[in-house]
Amino acid sequence: MPSSVIAGTYYDIATARLRIIFVPGLIYDYLDVPENVYKEMKAAGSKGTFLNRHIKGHYKVKKIK
Repeated sequence: MPSSVIAGTYYDIATARLRIIFVPGLIYDYLDVPENVYKEMKAAGSKGTFLNRHIKGHYKVKKIK
């Protein structure tokens, strides 16, 4: 199901970096995110809700753009 908040997600398994691209164009990298958390996010009915509950505040974040 498409998200109204998240335009795209990319996961780098080698670095465990989860990149979130938001609809307005902002880009954030979440660091040291386990692969299973990324897979759960992909399968979630609401990616925005999953992000808020399970990723934000749980992993270090770096604003890219």
